[in-house]
Amino acid sequence: MYKVDLNSDIGESFGAYKMGDDAAVMDAVTSANVACAFHAGDPLVMKKTIKNIYLTWRTGKGDRRIPIGRIKKNSSEGIIFSYFKNNVEEAKKLGFVPFEGFPDIDKTYTSNVLEIFGHRLIKNERSDSKYFYDFWMIEKDRRDDVFYLLAMTQGLVPTDNFEFLADFYPTKNLCFITEISGLSKQNIDSKLLEDNDILDYVLENNNHHDKYAVALYKQNIKLGYVKLINSKVFYYSKYKPTISVHSIEKNGILKRVFIKVIFK
Repeated sequence: MYKVDLNSDIGESFGAYKMGDDAAVMDAVTSANVACAFHAGDPLVMKKTIKNIYLTWRTGKGDRRIPIGRIKKNSSEGIIFSYFKNNVEEAKKLGFVPFEGFPDIDKTYTSNVLEIFGHRLIKNERSDSKYFYDFWMIEKDRRDDVFYLLAMTQGLVPTDNFEFLADFYPTKNLCFITEISGLSKQNIDSKLLEDNDILDYVLENNNHHDKYAVALYKQNIKLGYVKLINSKVFYYSKYKPTISVHSIEKNGILKRVFIKVIFK
């Protein structure tokens, strides 16, 4: 079977001068050339690595994630949030209730979206904020960018089962931290992995649960998968990913493993 790479130039805007609609283009192509100055582009445009953020929910640790909504940047309305009604109806059968501040599943929300979701993020004045930013590899000049922070840190809090998962643009040097999904069901000896170990991956495009599934392996032992949504960029990028172990939580067995993904 042949695979066609549909490529486009993007990122050629400069400051107030917008050239084309990068977000719309990226929904249609499989890879992109991002302008890196000289003839076009500027640093702020080049930093746009996130296409959309998907809000997912699950009943508990180890259970299936259900995408129940999407946060996106709209050129005319700014940041908008809307639910996926069919998925919400499915999730309601498992105990889901709409996110506080967004009670109407039929409505498209166009105001206060980041203000409401941003309450999940760490405050800069907290004593442990430096550790948090270092863990997620957050650049200093992006620490007030709520859209970016939600996408890169997944908006995780210990008191609920929501996650904010980024659909990334397939750009060169894309780097992000995510967690191995499905690991808790494997009962793998903790001695198998160490920090900075390089992992192998396999695209499982015939996976019945996720058509963008990316399985992760160490020494031919299947660990689990790249998280839902985060995995899509593996299918669209023309750049080669390197996956390394970023952090391990263990107790005789591997309980949680965070990985660093870099496309070069």
